[in-house]
Amino acid sequence: MGKFIIIVLDGFGVGQMDDVPQVRPADTGANTCMHILERKPKLHLPTLERLGLMNTAGGETPAMKPVEGATYGKAELTHFGADTFFGHQEIMGTCPKKPFGEPIKEKIDVIERTLKEAGYRVEVYRGGGERRLLIVEGALTVADNIECDPGQAFNVTAALDVLDFDEVLKIGKLVRAVSVVPRVITFGGRGVTIDNILAAIEEKEDGYIGVNAPRSGVYDNDYHCIHLGYGVDLEVQVPTILGREGIPVKLLGKAADVIQNPFGESISIVETARVLGRTIEIAKGLRHGFICCNVQETDLSGHQENVEKYAHILTIADSLLPQLMETMGEDDILVVMADHGNDPTIGHPHHTRECVPLMIWGPRVRAGNIGTRGTLSDVGATAADYFGVSAPENGISFLREITG
Repeated sequence: MGKFIIIVLDGFGVGQMDDVPQVRPADTGANTCMHILERKPKLHLPTLERLGLMNTAGGETPAMKPVEGATYGKAELTHFGADTFFGHQEIMGTCPKKPFGEPIKEKIDVIERTLKEAGYRVEVYRGGGERRLLIVEGALTVADNIECDPGQAFNVTAALDVLDFDEVLKIGKLVRAVSVVPRVITFGGRGVTIDNILAAIEEKEDGYIGVNAPRSGVYDNDYHCIHLGYGVDLEVQVPTILGREGIPVKLLGKAADVIQNPFGESISIVETARVLGRTIEIAKGLRHGFICCNVQETDLSGHQENVEKYAHILTIADSLLPQLMETMGEDDILVVMADHGNDPTIGHPHHTRECVPLMIWGPRVRAGNIGTRGTLSDVGATAADYFGVSAPENGISFLREITG
């Protein structure tokens, strides 16, 4: 045994799932990978090409072709919708249940009362119709998340120069305690004010109101984030199972924000070059352990419907992957994948329900097609199998298929 490394290119799907016309018709025709490459026909990603990207995507462009000798496949989403939080819970071996969704207007009175009873100063910001959000301590907002599927998360968006993150997290936990949406996302950054946050408010159909997080500037400087999930059992997930066995667990990027890691190290970084650079540093110094790194800026580019930026982020990631591969020993395994799609060409700024690529590499990994896996959890199950520990709640290992 050595290292098992997962790199999640957030939102980098390879084509709509079969159930899209029935469950998410707005995603019909989505194919994040191919649509970016078709609009950027000269874009060459040599490392991803070598790892079998075009093999799993099932297409080619003038600059990108299928290759011989790759180990590849793709995976369907078990979780409902197309969600980063649930996608990562699924990767880590959880079988996601169908979430309950509602706009914050349904809970805003009880949240306001709860925060006031805890001694916080709370103001109500009124939008159009019934839309309302909360301003707390003149430093943060409590509102709908307008980037994921409607009703799936409440955001606590904070100016950390005014209120430190520990206090913001206390507020987030109070919101979590009285809410049943799948996630309460508690986050913030420095160099922004409540005025910057309020200037990024957007109002949506069906009574939703929230802050456009990238436009608010909270991602730009000293970003902190913790996702507080509803009904997620960390005891049946890979990080906890490995951690209890004394196996080092390192989570980086958004993976550190959305996956609970009670025994390991979690490092929250947004910038692609920095998060992959730190992953490379850790991999160099780690002979035995589990690493999961999320490259978030691909997903952010999808939300911004920006093909040029998406392609640029892919180029950065592609150029750094060889340095990571150079750190790997004879028995190490690398999986490059995604958690859902986020097609910047589909006509809306939300995640898209797509299959994700599975590109697998290691000095002793056998070439071949492992097919279409029924769940992202197969990756987590394979990691558990690799380390010889008990299996997570969900997933079927493909370790023997790639190593014999």
